[in-house]
Amino acid sequence: MTEAPVRSGDQAGDPRPRLLVMAWSPLRSDARVLRQISLLADRYAVTTLGYGEAPEGVVEHLRIPDAVVHWHKDRRLLALRRFERAYLDAPVTRAARALLDAAGQGRPPFDVVIANDADTLPLALDLAPAGGVHLDLHEYASRQSEESWRWRLFVAPYYRWLLRRHGSRAASVSTVGRWLAREYRREFGLECSVVPNAAPYADLAPTPVGSPLRLVHSGLARRGRSLHVMVDAVRATRREVSLDLYLMPNDPAYLEELRESTRDLPQVRFHEPVPPNQLREVLAAGDLGVFVLPPVNFNYRFTLPNKFFDFVQARLGIIVGPSPEMADLVREHGLGVVLDDFTSASLAATLDGLTDAQVVAFKGAAHAAAHELSAQEQVRGWADAVDALAERARTPR
Repeated sequence: MTEAPVRSGDQAGDPRPRLLVMAWSPLRSDARVLRQISLLADRYAVTTLGYGEAPEGVVEHLRIPDAVVHWHKDRRLLALRRFERAYLDAPVTRAARALLDAAGQGRPPFDVVIANDADTLPLALDLAPAGGVHLDLHEYASRQSEESWRWRLFVAPYYRWLLRRHGSRAASVSTVGRWLAREYRREFGLECSVVPNAAPYADLAPTPVGSPLRLVHSGLARRGRSLHVMVDAVRATRREVSLDLYLMPNDPAYLEELRESTRDLPQVRFHEPVPPNQLREVLAAGDLGVFVLPPVNFNYRFTLPNKFFDFVQARLGIIVGPSPEMADLVREHGLGVVLDDFTSASLAATLDGLTDAQVVAFKGAAHAAAHELSAQEQVRGWADAVDALAERARTPR
């Protein structure tokens, strides 16, 4: 059943250009999409298409029913390489098209569409917005789960087809980091601007270093994230530390395993997830943000996640594994420590060797870099791209 669109205000009399933001995610918890909306909602009449309740600041929300699983595709069609039919028949494509058809009756086309991730692109292009489509790629689409042979065999070819067939039709493209941009250029000929997952500037100051040293981590509770590396390091270190985890329960079984493994570690504390707009203040009670992600696939190897920028805005020192995107920023700004490898032994040894004076310096470096690494500075690429397309929509051809 198609849900009725949620509308606000007098759209008929709204003089602003019409912008559609599409994402197959729960929009209220998708930090990257929320930043797009926050950046553009003052100057554009923003309609959103995605899951969950309407985000703040939009004039209209087209809600995909929760029962529609966004990644479901016909396996037989994928195996037969009938990719276009697999896309058109996907439940999310059908549901989204029905919502768009119902909402668009009697109205002019959108001026600009932001298509978040490759899966939304063909449908966005079909809408033929007057200014064009901006494609924002949150991950490296064709290598997201390459550690799985089934994914490599059946799903990766679909994404390669999608980007080769439709990627060049996007008027502009962005992605989250320099390494992903290079690979998109090499494999698909796409010229991507880089818009990191930077968090909004937070007017905070570094807190004194705690005793015990306070480690924090926020994010997804997924087995592939290897969160046990942090737990094992806490167990192995000789230093007095605490570890506070703010985890989304994406994999409840894994989260419960993790809890069970810490029954003898009272210094490891599990918390409910925190909304993005409150996270920096919560994390600011810590000393060091930790993210050690073994590179089991291409995206993990070159990750530059929301949490990295949340740590900066919380004025924390940062400890990461040798992941190139994060390591480059840690070294450039003196934010913390890049481990030699992705093991708990390396993390424990680093914790053993840190002095309070070093942690103070790391937190001070985060404070010094907070403006430069904030969303206000880093997401201008979206505004430039969308403004250019909106101008094209206004210009007679």
